[in-house]
Amino acid sequence: MARYIGALCRICRREGEKLFLKGDRCYTEKCAVERRKYPPGQHGQGFRKLSDYGIQLREKQKVRKMYGLLEKQFRRYFYEAERKKGITGEVLLQLIESRLDTIVFRMGFAPNRRRARQIIGHGHIMVNGKEVNLPSYSVKGGDVVEVKGISRDMPEIADSLAKGEHRGIPGWVEVDSPNFRGKVLHIPSRDEIQLPVQEQLIIELYSK
Repeated sequence: MARYIGALCRICRREGEKLFLKGDRCYTEKCAVERRKYPPGQHGQGFRKLSDYGIQLREKQKVRKMYGLLEKQFRRYFYEAERKKGITGEVLLQLIESRLDTIVFRMGFAPNRRRARQIIGHGHIMVNGKEVNLPSYSVKGGDVVEVKGISRDMPEIADSLAKGEHRGIPGWVEVDSPNFRGKVLHIPSRDEIQLPVQEQLIIELYSK
């Protein structure tokens, strides 16, 4: 699968805000967005005015990069959201937020979504007592997500859990840190998905 291997901080600077792609570094003064509040590149500090299409595109790219999704994956989530009942934009965010890699990140088992995907892919995570190695696995309300017993000795996971309170644990998940276990209480509502995103712009982009 294609994957981005460049500097993650460039992505945040391109979108003009923190996407929290590098874990703990994003919470310090070393964050590139804090130090250089302009887009990367030779013309990054020049004036630029975006068209309506450009604004919609940037909003879509921001969400896609934030969750680490390819265009094909993101478009598939959009079409699935269209078929479901409810507000399409809200359903879209709920579908993406319910991915196992995002849940592992939200529970504090990984410092960022990229590392969460690696941990899942290497077979360190179980859902309802069964090993799941698909980062895109859709977690449902009531599901129990935990670190496999032999993997609980990994220093990175323990360190990430210890720093989880600093990053903040959302109210729609419950985490039992001593037992490396968490439970999804319910699928989050739009109000509980605290992201600086205007999902309606994405709907307008794909509806053209």
